[in-house]
Amino acid sequence: MPSLDRRRFLRGATLVAAVPLVSFLPGTPATAAPRTPPRAAPGSGAGAARAALPAPSAWTVRPFPLEDVTLGGNGVFAAKRDLMLDHGRGYDVDRLLQVFRANAGLSTRGAVAPGGWEGLDGEANGNLRGHYTGHFLTMLSQAYGSTGETAHSDRIRYMVGALTEVREALRRDPAVLSVPGRSGTAAENVRGSHQYVDLPAGVLGDSSSLTLSAWVKPTHDADWARVLDFGDDTTRYLYLAARNANGHPRFALTTSGPGGEQGVDGTAPLPLNRWSHLAVTLTGTTATLYVNGAAVGRNATTLGPAALGSLAHHWLGRSHFPADPVFAGAFDRVDIWSRALTGAEIAGLQEAPADRSAAAAGDLASYRFDETSGSTFADSSGRGLHATLRRTWDAPSHPGFLAAYPETQFITLESMTAGNYTVVWAPYYTAHKILRGLLDAYLATGDARALDLAEGMCGWMYSRLSRLPATTLQRMWGVFSSGEFGGIVEAICDLYAVTGKREHLALARLFDLDRLIDACAAGEDVLDGMHANQHIPVFTGLVRLYDETGEQRYLTAAKNFWGMVVPARMYGIGGTSTAEFWKAPGAVAATLGDTNAETCCAYNLLKLSRTLFFHEQDPAYMDYYERTLFNQVLGSRQDRPDAEKPLVTYFVGLRPGHVRDYTPKAGTTCCEGTGMESHTKYQDSVYFARPDGTALYVNLYSPTTLTWAEKGVTVTQTTDYPREQGSTITVRGRGPAAFDLLLRVPAWARDGFRVTVNGRTVKGSPLPGSYFTVSRTWRDGDTVRVSVPFRLRVEKALDDPAVQTLFYGPVNLVARDARTDYLRLGLYRNAALSGDLLPSLTPVDGEPLHYTLDGVEFAPFFEGTEDPTHAYFRRAEPRVVFGATESGVANPARPDGTTLLDEIWAAAPFRNKQALVRHVESTVDTWVGAGLLGAADGRKAVSTAKRASYAGRWR
Repeated sequence: MPSLDRRRFLRGATLVAAVPLVSFLPGTPATAAPRTPPRAAPGSGAGAARAALPAPSAWTVRPFPLEDVTLGGNGVFAAKRDLMLDHGRGYDVDRLLQVFRANAGLSTRGAVAPGGWEGLDGEANGNLRGHYTGHFLTMLSQAYGSTGETAHSDRIRYMVGALTEVREALRRDPAVLSVPGRSGTAAENVRGSHQYVDLPAGVLGDSSSLTLSAWVKPTHDADWARVLDFGDDTTRYLYLAARNANGHPRFALTTSGPGGEQGVDGTAPLPLNRWSHLAVTLTGTTATLYVNGAAVGRNATTLGPAALGSLAHHWLGRSHFPADPVFAGAFDRVDIWSRALTGAEIAGLQEAPADRSAAAAGDLASYRFDETSGSTFADSSGRGLHATLRRTWDAPSHPGFLAAYPETQFITLESMTAGNYTVVWAPYYTAHKILRGLLDAYLATGDARALDLAEGMCGWMYSRLSRLPATTLQRMWGVFSSGEFGGIVEAICDLYAVTGKREHLALARLFDLDRLIDACAAGEDVLDGMHANQHIPVFTGLVRLYDETGEQRYLTAAKNFWGMVVPARMYGIGGTSTAEFWKAPGAVAATLGDTNAETCCAYNLLKLSRTLFFHEQDPAYMDYYERTLFNQVLGSRQDRPDAEKPLVTYFVGLRPGHVRDYTPKAGTTCCEGTGMESHTKYQDSVYFARPDGTALYVNLYSPTTLTWAEKGVTVTQTTDYPREQGSTITVRGRGPAAFDLLLRVPAWARDGFRVTVNGRTVKGSPLPGSYFTVSRTWRDGDTVRVSVPFRLRVEKALDDPAVQTLFYGPVNLVARDARTDYLRLGLYRNAALSGDLLPSLTPVDGEPLHYTLDGVEFAPFFEGTEDPTHAYFRRAEPRVVFGATESGVANPARPDGTTLLDEIWAAAPFRNKQALVRHVESTVDTWVGAGLLGAADGRKAVSTAKRASYAGRWR
């Protein structure tokens, strides 16, 4: 970042002040009665209409929906978007739904969960599973809005239908999932369902001998998953496990806990996805374990069934140890006898079911699992001990509950005082992603089922959170990672804008984190050491709360927060954070490493910048938007197709020689989720309009076509920006339309910004970091040409000005070089009179925006390659040189590191060579007078400046 103060960074000029006006879209001020929700027609067919999200009346400009802004088919944006659209069309969404269906005990249809953070085997046992499905729904919704392709809407409706089935299943008692068995049918408990079979008390009788028999088909190799566990607690029990710590079957019983277990182990693992028969015979002196009819272990025991007495629980598939996994797989033909069967009888069970074998059906209990519906399994022993299918976590506390894991994640958070993501990992963050995806699905397709699911989730959250004391809520939201809730407040406020239900607004306010809000509202910077992405989306939610409540502290806190991050904690590409956390303001060079600029942070800062702009049209917000979109966001997507992964970055390492990782953590992280969204909504902030239709803001130069129905016009940009230094804007319409066209003048556009209408120059003095206004009654075919000349410049790290990053116009240029120490580069050698450093670089033929310097290639950051790159370099200007002419004089420096050449070129642009020479002379005199430069060397420097020829000419 360059050395510039906050005032200069945020300055704006020639911007016509926007006056708050009532939106022509339905809006509700904070004191209004609940609005009538714009629901779609009932049903979910392809003909359902899109639903509009009302614009808050507090917004002084409004965005256009994606369907009104078409992204052009050429250029870097279209290429990146098309890669993500192809991924969205091709990915098997049943894989995303797998964890939801498993949690509800439904068939997963053979789908395999994506893995990573979206599966039971991922990081922290998959405690974030479900989040990615929400992202995918949002991505599909944006893709449908952008393209109108029914391939996207069809997938949305399929997913919404599946999630509706999931919620219905969660509302009911669990139902048997009937599958083909060893003989007849069997009952499967899919992994992740947390289901088990509860047998009645007395199932063991009072016999001194016992035989336990079961056909099992395990589908996962988790150690200590129980086939059965009969006991009171973790002290008095007997169990048969499919796998012990060595992966072998084990039977044990004890009256004194694990240390007192008397047991017998198998000698080999049970195969997965194949039927195996397990049996245990127990007499007063011996326990024998059988696998597939053969005795594999025998052990003397001093305990028998009678020693255990009457036990409280008799479970198939569940352990009394909470950390043990629930058995994943199928059960068939479970029998219990009040005697020890002979080896021959057990061997006979391999040939025929017990009731058709010499052993006969178990006299204590016998379950055939022939049921194909319901949650009760009949006992065929004649004792009437019918079993019941249950969940380990019982039933949801509210019928609106929808998640890919049990409600216990939410319940446990309520008593946590410190974060532990292996126990609870941000359940409300996951709820946010699902809620946001459902709301976006409703808005995109009008599918009323999606809105019903979203409302149900909010009803469930309100039922949990509204009963908690305020102190508990404040503690929960302050817990790192476990208490993270993402952008849930924004999503709830958007739902409230649709439904008008006051319960939804009340729910949004339950997520207030007062100490953070109050500090930022007071201008107190407390961000050092905080987790960045846990808190950035909080402030977007606060702005939306301001919209709906009018409470000023929310908006003030968000505006102040933005200024604490931009530019003080911002890297040149627009990103923020180091290893997900913030350091002290100004720490840039000191933090460069492999874990900079978490991509989610860029996504959320863009959303916050956009939302703040709706209230105050400060050009700095859109300058930031351009910087981050054109660099970090575009560069976060690898430039190759992939059907399985979205290929986007998590961290962006900014140390020298870093290679970007586009497949972090198996491809389902938060950043890959937000990445899918980022690359399907490039056009969302290109145009904004005043609510009364008197002005249109052109915030970004991008090949797009806006259909502005209220004005009866289309506005088309034809450009290859940023490969082209400008854009052509054509207005077409059925009749005259009067409005101001406000064209953003980027803060970096220091010279030559020019606007023509139908070939005639528009008078005015465009000021960098402002909007240039063209007032006109527009007629069909009017053409505006915007010229935005680029120049090469550096931005200096706030904490070490010698560490710099290179920009050409809006484009960050990175060196492609495998070295892992800082490149040392000089750029003044052939600087132009305008101050443009570009003449010091050599263009690469046929490669736009590619250059070489000292044998090193520079390329746009937005190119998604796996080349080692240097985003920052160390500036080295050892000799005084002008116009590629060497003076032979060492370049002196002040104590603060500012060199003679720095001070000379800081005054650019120069009108002509004479102006430059005069400035060189006065600067040299000052440095000689201060004893920083010898008189003879000063004369050589001035003589060189006079002899040199300079590239370009100042306009």
